[in-house]
Amino acid sequence: MENTSLNEMQWYWEDLCGPEGFQLWSQKTHDLGICFEQLCLQLPVLAVLSVVSAYYTGRQVEFVIRGRHQLAAINIRCIIASMFAFLPILQVYFSLESDGDMNAMFYVLSIVQCLAWLCHLGYSLALRRRLGRSARGPVFVVVLWTMLAACSAISLRSNMILYGMRDESDRKILVYYGFSIVHVIFHIFYGLTLIPNDGDTVYVTYERFHDGERQNLLTNSGNAFSRFSEEQDPNYLGVGMEDIPWLSKVLFYWVNPLMKKGAEGKLLHPDDLFDLPDNLNSTTLSRKLDDALIGKQSNGNVHEHSSNSNSSSLPDVSFMQAEQTNVSLIRALHNCFWFQFYGIGLLKLTADCAGFAGPMLLYKLVSFIEDKAQDVNLGYAYAAGLCLTTLLGALCNAHFNFLMSMVGLKIRAALVTTIYKKTLSVGGTVLKSAFSDGEIVNFMSTDTDRVVNACPSFHALWSIPFQIAVTLFLLYNQVGIAFLAGVGFSILLIPINKVIANIIGNLSTKMMEQKDNRVKMMTEILRGIRSIKVHVWETHFIKLISKIRNAEVKYLKGRKYLDALCVYFWATTPVLISVLTIGTYVALGNKLTASTVFTTIALLNMLISPLNAFAWVLNGVVEAWVSVKRIQRLLDLPNLDMDQYYDASVISESNYGLVIKGGEFNWGKLLTAEERTRLHSTSRRRNVKDKGVGKKSSKTLEGSESQPEELTPSDFYLREINVCIRKGEFVGIIGTVGSGKSSVLNAILAELTIQGGQVAVADLELGFGYVAQQAWLQRGTLRDNILFGRNYDESKYTSVLHACGLFEDLKSLPGGDLTGVGDGGMTLSGGQKARVSLARAVYQDKPIYLLDDIISAVDVKVAKHIFQHCIVGLLKNRNKTVILCSHHVNFLSYADRILVMENGTIVKEGRPEEILDDMDLMHVDLELEDSLQTSSVFTESIRTDSSPDMDSILNEESRETGTVRASVYGSYWKAVGHLLSFAILLTILLMQTSRNSTDLWLSFWVTNSNANESHNDNNTRIVYYAPTPDIGYTTWDYLLIYCLFVLLNSIFSLLRAFLFAYGGVQAATKIHKQLLKSIMKSKVTFFDFTPIGRILNRFSSDTYTVDDSLPFIINILMAQFFGLLGAVIITIYGLPWLTLVLVPLIPIYSWLQSRYRLTSRELKRLSSVTLSPVYNHFNESLQGLSTIRAFRTMRRFKRDNEENVEVNQKAQFASQAAAQWLGLRLQFIGVAMVTGVGLLAVIQHQFDLADPGLVGLAISYALSVTGLLGGVVNAFTETEREMIAVERVNQYVDEVTPEKSSFIMVPPYAWPSQGVISFNNVVLKYRDHLVPSLKRISFETRPAEKIGVVGRTGAGKSSLLTSLFRMVELSQGVITVDTVNISHISIDALRSRIYCIPQDPFLFSGSVRENLDPLEEFQVQEIWYALGVVDLSPTIRRMGGLEAPITNGGSNLSVGQRQLFCLARAILHKAKILCIDEATANVDHATDRVVQQTLRSAFRKSTVINIAHRIQTVIDCDRVLVMSDGEIVEFDNPQTLLDDTDSHFYKLVNAE
Repeated sequence: MENTSLNEMQWYWEDLCGPEGFQLWSQKTHDLGICFEQLCLQLPVLAVLSVVSAYYTGRQVEFVIRGRHQLAAINIRCIIASMFAFLPILQVYFSLESDGDMNAMFYVLSIVQCLAWLCHLGYSLALRRRLGRSARGPVFVVVLWTMLAACSAISLRSNMILYGMRDESDRKILVYYGFSIVHVIFHIFYGLTLIPNDGDTVYVTYERFHDGERQNLLTNSGNAFSRFSEEQDPNYLGVGMEDIPWLSKVLFYWVNPLMKKGAEGKLLHPDDLFDLPDNLNSTTLSRKLDDALIGKQSNGNVHEHSSNSNSSSLPDVSFMQAEQTNVSLIRALHNCFWFQFYGIGLLKLTADCAGFAGPMLLYKLVSFIEDKAQDVNLGYAYAAGLCLTTLLGALCNAHFNFLMSMVGLKIRAALVTTIYKKTLSVGGTVLKSAFSDGEIVNFMSTDTDRVVNACPSFHALWSIPFQIAVTLFLLYNQVGIAFLAGVGFSILLIPINKVIANIIGNLSTKMMEQKDNRVKMMTEILRGIRSIKVHVWETHFIKLISKIRNAEVKYLKGRKYLDALCVYFWATTPVLISVLTIGTYVALGNKLTASTVFTTIALLNMLISPLNAFAWVLNGVVEAWVSVKRIQRLLDLPNLDMDQYYDASVISESNYGLVIKGGEFNWGKLLTAEERTRLHSTSRRRNVKDKGVGKKSSKTLEGSESQPEELTPSDFYLREINVCIRKGEFVGIIGTVGSGKSSVLNAILAELTIQGGQVAVADLELGFGYVAQQAWLQRGTLRDNILFGRNYDESKYTSVLHACGLFEDLKSLPGGDLTGVGDGGMTLSGGQKARVSLARAVYQDKPIYLLDDIISAVDVKVAKHIFQHCIVGLLKNRNKTVILCSHHVNFLSYADRILVMENGTIVKEGRPEEILDDMDLMHVDLELEDSLQTSSVFTESIRTDSSPDMDSILNEESRETGTVRASVYGSYWKAVGHLLSFAILLTILLMQTSRNSTDLWLSFWVTNSNANESHNDNNTRIVYYAPTPDIGYTTWDYLLIYCLFVLLNSIFSLLRAFLFAYGGVQAATKIHKQLLKSIMKSKVTFFDFTPIGRILNRFSSDTYTVDDSLPFIINILMAQFFGLLGAVIITIYGLPWLTLVLVPLIPIYSWLQSRYRLTSRELKRLSSVTLSPVYNHFNESLQGLSTIRAFRTMRRFKRDNEENVEVNQKAQFASQAAAQWLGLRLQFIGVAMVTGVGLLAVIQHQFDLADPGLVGLAISYALSVTGLLGGVVNAFTETEREMIAVERVNQYVDEVTPEKSSFIMVPPYAWPSQGVISFNNVVLKYRDHLVPSLKRISFETRPAEKIGVVGRTGAGKSSLLTSLFRMVELSQGVITVDTVNISHISIDALRSRIYCIPQDPFLFSGSVRENLDPLEEFQVQEIWYALGVVDLSPTIRRMGGLEAPITNGGSNLSVGQRQLFCLARAILHKAKILCIDEATANVDHATDRVVQQTLRSAFRKSTVINIAHRIQTVIDCDRVLVMSDGEIVEFDNPQTLLDDTDSHFYKLVNAE
């Protein structure tokens, strides 16, 4: 009965498949059986293709409009599909014609082919208008096509073999062979149509409702129901990892929507990303770390910094309740995150153990192949074990990396918010005496990054020793003591690498010091770029920066060449260890087997990475520990204790608002009684430092009794301050430059250190309305700056704008009060900045107002308006206490009391008539002058819409989208150099070829030596891979050739490493040089709308990327790519049938890497864009700490910081999720390869086709392919990310418009000789779409004439100088100087022949002499003369002479002293034409008179154009030019204008 069934079955297979039946492997052709190919390979794929194509044909989604090239490709694909459907019919016809005897399988396959391709034709037609942007269609369809193409190629090979063995009379085989060729040709053409991808394809969007149709009919707009935005937005991703199945978490399937949005180009804003889960919320994490630092258990209570505090009207008293940290930072972090941090280690342990299973199963599998006697099922078990352990390792690694990155994000958010809050809690003098602003920013950036990056390193500290120990044990089991040779070499490299690492560390430190110096200098240059251009100092500062850059590059070269040595060791160590181990093993008399050799190589490869990484892991942990200690120093600073600083008991009567009794204050240094006496007894001079900048002097006062003049300005000291001010009282403070007026205000604000006495303030928790001498504004709209977090009250807002005289300015601004304000208010004039700061303070409605010299920045008319309507109007009417520091003593006649300051003490106090009797001053008549604005224009200047103007300076940084352009890569290629780039590629190719040849030779050695031995033993086993005939090589011959290959690989590796290092340095040098030149030569308007921080990013982070990160990652990319290429080639060479597995994986790999790169690139850009606000907000806060604390708005600023951090965390979270999504899927591809290799090896062994040497080589390479696949994509993606730095630099190199360098003529000798300036019909626009700042201006000066220019703020006074110095080119008209058209000569020639003292004094870090004479044109005597003329000699001598340092921006001088410093430069140059733009605004009247007398005597033969707000400054000029709204309204002798009572000048003078 059994035999009958067997015969029936046999007959069935023959009837289906033909005479040969169903064979997996044909012994006749040594190839797959034809029926097996048709039934098991082609038929299933065609069936699935038909079903999938039919599904997508009916799928009505993602409608698109395709580009011309995409449509053409799809149309060709339709034609090919129809021809594929017709081919089976033709084949059946010709087969029947040639031979009527056809098997059933042939007809079944033909029918399925026809149906499948007809379905695919319908799919291709549908693809023309829908199914997404990609012209290739869904990736699953492409995978099915690649499988079908691979089957066609196999079918062609089989038919070709049959054709070669056929009888001449067998025409059927000829038909099969011919149609196989046609199929392959059609598949090739089909593949070509897949080349066009997205192109210019766009989605079709349908607007379902018009705007008017969205309104509910039965409700008004005020009550209309509105859905949540996420319900309206179908692309809303929701909260990351919230409410998702466990399997989705395991496979990262929940990340798919994010990847889809990224691939579709819809990741344009942080709102397009996942919302953060609550455990990553920055407020939650900040509260948790705060509680841990003060030793409390975290609970659900809302702290003072909670974002739930939404009432901006409540006073912020959090500064009074700040608790000092009691727990160290490291312990607090441990208490917060210990469970998750340490628990993740279990995943790392599991992944490590799974990694060891690979080499062990490799050994078992190759041993199985070598031993024919073992059961075949054992081989399949080993292959399955390889698959499972590789899969387990992939899952554990992906989740370890993801969860560790989540812990890192938590630590980062907690640290950044904690550091920010600490800076707001520490007193100003304590903070600035301990750290510079740069150091504090580094705490938030560099130090925090180091701590976060060290999180994985902690687990590596135990994982690496564990890996090394287990690997050594396994190696000993394989090769015995021979492993000591290779391991000994590895251990020998550890101290070498350590020494190199230490040297690199030292060089890095020195390089970073130079980088810090360069960025610091660049910051100062950018802040003073107008002065630099006016003085024609661009070349000098380019040389200065280049000098610092050269020192930086010197250390960079040393680093890179040592890095090259490390790369050389890294690249050659695996080969060298292998040759030492195998050579020793052979020398000890052992026979090589494939299982031993390739298992040993796999284990050695596993050993190399931990050995190399251990030193870097230790360095990372040590750096993180140092960073923790650095941050701890900040956290250890004492918080500002308001209860200790202020003593409410001092106020004995309820009507007192402020009381200071016996107050002694300094700027951060506690002086002894002796030092106090010495300071105030020996330095009673007028020009004492007004206020310090917070850093302690580097010199102590000890031992300086004989040289008291060496006391530094930072030791300025207030003593014996006794003040009692009633509520509602108006008090003025006057004094000479540097007498301590501003210091008194800072003492009231608790910004100084109190050393003695008592301070009391009524309603302290409500804060102060503080207006600093140097206005501090935030980046935002003008309205945002005034509201400063308060709710918008239109009537109150309007009254404040009127009181501060801002309506006329708002009318002239393009966006009204929604016009953007740049960093530090850079887009506003000095007067506008001061009035916006005043409006901000007034709108806050505080009980006490501290106004620091707000009058000096505005003209007389505006000053009078502010005084009348704001100080003695709005504030007086509200019964506010006002303390005003001012040099304009004539305004103080309305004060209730006046305090006179001198050398840090109050020398006189009394009513105005008592103090001002000896001053010849005109009383200000506040009732004579009308308001600056009439009520009709009050609301015209206020924008009612909430969107800023399109011209707003607040436009976000331009962000490239899509793929990084080829031109960006081309620019980097050019920067490296064509010849050098080709040489680098050639050496990499030769290095990889020699490396693969080494492994191939080893395989050849093992195979032939064992095969010859088997032949000698008369082993007649049949093998498909026949060994090479015995060519007489001995073991030592094999070893010698093996060593030669290793030597060649070593040489090529060395060349590649050093050529790459040299090329990277060349590119870095060239790119920075281009960037520096482009910025320094750009137009001034570029700096008006580009924030300094944005430019500095190019010189700091982007330059660092080009210097270091980019060459490093490109090096890795090249190594990984060529390594992957070599691994795939060798694996296919060893197991050709692996192509069946690889071909379908190719489109999957392409799709994965494409989708990830598109998403990752946008996430990187979003990360950069969202990181800038974190640092910008932090920098702004550091600059305005005193204002923030005075207004009691710390809570809001902390909340803003947390929100900025959270937005950046969203981008970081999405980046990490996307990275692990890709990593896991790439490791799945590796798993598929390893599984395919294992199964094919067992199958070939079953049919006696396996070569143990090649199988062992293929499996060892396949094990490494998993890492290489991910490595290539990650490296390529990271290269694209880092290449964005080159893209950003290129934006400034290629797109920034330089100043005109062409000229028609060279100016005559000794030009200008007369100094005659002529404006003829001049029109000036700062930007094309703005209204002109100068409107057809025409006037002419006389030789050596003194011209005074007056007019209200915004009248166009400074624009006169802008046009004269060609800071902006004229829109119309001509300016001549001594009959020479200034547009015909070069800009450098023009600016070098005339001189300007700008409105904002510019000083840079360097010596006094360098600041006065950077080009070294003058003698020492001339410099001292100039200093003496402006009365700065005593100050400079006290500082230490001409070599005394000027700190950042001249911060160790008062504002008035800085302006006098700039006057000294003018005295030195004695130009024929001198322009002065408000150069004496911040000096007292007496000093101003001295300066004006000096200018008249020193420049009596020069033409002087003097812009001033003070009428007395220009009253003695030859003529006065009065401007209004960009036009000249008067230009005549001042006496003539004064005689005309209707003249504008007469009204200005009488107003003062």
